[in-house]
Amino acid sequence: MVSGAVGPRRDRTEAPSDKPPADTLAEVRRLELGSRRLVRDLLAGEYESVFKGRGVEFVDVREYQYGDDVRTIDWRVTARMDSAYVRRYAEERELTVVFIVDHSASDAFGSRVRTKIRLATEVCATLVLAAVRNNDRVGVALATDTVEQYVPPAKGRRHALRVLREMVTFAPQRPGTNLGAALAYVNRVLTRRAVVFVLSDWLTTGYEHELDVTARRHDTIAVQLIDPRERVLPNVGLLTVRDPESGAWRHVDTGSSAVRTAFHQRAVAFDAALLRTLQGRGVDLIRLETGRSYVAPLLRFFRGRERRRLH
Repeated sequence: MVSGAVGPRRDRTEAPSDKPPADTLAEVRRLELGSRRLVRDLLAGEYESVFKGRGVEFVDVREYQYGDDVRTIDWRVTARMDSAYVRRYAEERELTVVFIVDHSASDAFGSRVRTKIRLATEVCATLVLAAVRNNDRVGVALATDTVEQYVPPAKGRRHALRVLREMVTFAPQRPGTNLGAALAYVNRVLTRRAVVFVLSDWLTTGYEHELDVTARRHDTIAVQLIDPRERVLPNVGLLTVRDPESGAWRHVDTGSSAVRTAFHQRAVAFDAALLRTLQGRGVDLIRLETGRSYVAPLLRFFRGRERRRLH
């Protein structure tokens, strides 16, 4: 966590006076209904096939029987009992899924159907409900240049609705970005292997070390949030623009074809560099645009993972 930053508000038991307003409940309900239909009709089987069978856990030991795999013999118990015993395992079905959502000022931008942060919220709602349907635990870290709000992973529909409500009502207190701090926080609080989705425009630096740690410990998936206006400048003459995080102002001559070309080439180079950074750490990438449906990219992600798992 960055120096001087306030710590995240942790999960708590709500008092009756904390009842959310009607418009918040209506928005959460709308998200739930839309995502539930999507999960039911398209993603439920894809999610389960990709993330099922994620490990095994020890159950107990029993006496060796003819045909048992000798690699499962527990030699310590065998030495104690003067008879061969094997360890029994059961497939670990439950999964912990944590979403790191970048709420820095740049993610509040959107020139098409929705802002980047709105897109992140809709995608999270879909994946949260897919996880709950699979009886997995879900949690969320809402971050700027620090983790401002954290809801620890838990199971159940009621908890899922709490996660959605926190995402809908969250109002960031700081404009900056520090993905490294958010990753470091999650690396500290997650004691078991999890699936970690990082939703951000990734317009930042200095996160690479903590991403290395996250990728080694957890199944890490990057979701890049893109707005078309960040890739192609319109020809509208001289513009005065403001960096939402630093507050700096700049004049841009969009009437210049050289400026528009350089702007686009810089975005292409950024995307290529980000892909190399993630692939070098074994992190999958899903690219989503504010002006397009996220359904097809999610399906491609799940189906691509399933093909790799089978081969």
